[in-house]
Amino acid sequence: MKPIQVIIAGAGGRGYGYAQYAKMHPERMQVVGVAEPRNFHRERIADEFSIPDAQVFRDWREMADAAKFADAVIIATQDAMHEAPAVAFAELGYGMLLEKPLAPTLEACEHIIEAVKQADIPFAVGHVMRYTQFTRLVKQLLAEGAIGDLVSVDLVEPVGFWHMAHSFVRGNWRNSQESSFMLLAKSCHDLDWIHYIMEARCEQLSSFGTLSHFKPDQAPRGAAKRCLDCPIEVEQRCPYSAKRIYLDGFVQRGYTGWLVNIITEDLTIDGVTEALREGPYGRCVYYCDNDVVDHQVVNMAFDGGQTATFSMMAFTPMEHRSSRLFGTRGQIVGNGETVELYDFLSDTRKTIEPESGGNLGIEGHGGGDYGLMNAFTEALLTGDRNHILSGPEETLASHALVFAAEQSRLENRIIRV
Repeated sequence: MKPIQVIIAGAGGRGYGYAQYAKMHPERMQVVGVAEPRNFHRERIADEFSIPDAQVFRDWREMADAAKFADAVIIATQDAMHEAPAVAFAELGYGMLLEKPLAPTLEACEHIIEAVKQADIPFAVGHVMRYTQFTRLVKQLLAEGAIGDLVSVDLVEPVGFWHMAHSFVRGNWRNSQESSFMLLAKSCHDLDWIHYIMEARCEQLSSFGTLSHFKPDQAPRGAAKRCLDCPIEVEQRCPYSAKRIYLDGFVQRGYTGWLVNIITEDLTIDGVTEALREGPYGRCVYYCDNDVVDHQVVNMAFDGGQTATFSMMAFTPMEHRSSRLFGTRGQIVGNGETVELYDFLSDTRKTIEPESGGNLGIEGHGGGDYGLMNAFTEALLTGDRNHILSGPEETLASHALVFAAEQSRLENRIIRV
């Protein structure tokens, strides 16, 4: 069986991470083209996969204008830049893996799904939580009736204080007008996971959340607009200090991977220092142009009477999501790595570890990145699209819940879905 040939549109962290599957399994996938405006990221993939110059592009439009030269495309551009390439490559007949979220508006999401269905192409969205061995284990336990009938789910996403500062205060997802609102950018994974676990239709939901901390009126007295200019007595007491996070926490300890490699291509101490002095990641978190919420809750009611709650919280350590599933005969407590199963009848607790699911070496999402790539390539290699768990219909349904939740938050009312 010949490996599938894949092109990459958007060679940042996610595009580069998905491409690593071809190194692990060259017998299943080859990377044969890349489009990326930034020199370092484009050349990194071109060099690592020996891509011919004629198949290396600065813009996805140039790649789409070329005659079709691969089986599939991985689209990992910024959130607001998904719709146009997704529609264009669908019309060209490429199989497609599209990074989540689909797009920053429901209308754009519907446009993408319409184009995908019209083209009848293999299509997967990067809802990697569906593909973890942890999720597979939870679904298996539910199917076996290990906790009786599922009544309710409680899911908490601890974003992590420094991750919040990096991505959603200083970084690419800080401003809803430039990217998307917080629930869509960070937590569409989570509402999709609840939707997948419940196997029921959400009828109504409500949501509450605000930007409570990362704004000027919360700045410490005497704080400067940039961390490297901040008085030492103020900077040393700030957990969000860019100097503390990037230089003290990572570079001076020898770590230059994600998230350091996001802020600069020069990963030396001098290079990172210069990036903090001049670039967006050196700004004080209280004086950025951010507007996305730093905490939010969502309450959901399903057509079978089941309920679910979700909480996104910035003010936590960087750790795995925690989940509790309540059934009529027991309870499942999970942390993304292990499951604790409690049985009412026997009054016993049992800890179960999922099988190893692989890891792509960036965030990995508990093996979900690997699981997604394995399923996507299997669907293309065999022609059996059932391997894809995050196809067009289910993805559009879970995205609709995210948009409804944000509407509820903004309008302060219950939304019937």
